[in-house]
Amino acid sequence: MSSTLALRVETRLEELTRIAAAVDELAERQSWPPGMAARVNLVIEEFGINVMNYGYDEGVHTFDINLSSDGELLTIEIIDDGKPFNPLEDAPEPDTESSIEDRPIGGLGLFLVRTMTEDLRYRWEDSKNHSTMVMRISE
Repeated sequence: MSSTLALRVETRLEELTRIAAAVDELAERQSWPPGMAARVNLVIEEFGINVMNYGYDEGVHTFDINLSSDGELLTIEIIDDGKPFNPLEDAPEPDTESSIEDRPIGGLGLFLVRTMTEDLRYRWEDSKNHSTMVMRISE
């Protein structure tokens, strides 16, 4: 059974609660396996926080989050008109070898997104970042 969800959110951290509630509702409608909604929310949160914190110089802006599932795969697309940022090329590789004490703070969010998704694609189109992530809906 396929389903979609389209959200326009503001670049305010308070929006994460609204996003999570909408994803949880979709998960319930689609009867996702236990833990799937939490994984999806984590991916969206990590990516969304990057848009919120680094996409714009100042002010409150809006961006779109679109989810579509076909029962086996979930596609998440985040579209924003912030600064061009290709997560496949522009994100530095995090230090995963050093001890926690020796690592710089941050830098693991996009690494986590890449490890939790089956596919991550990016394109710059119509002066907007289009980041697409695909996750397998499974136990």
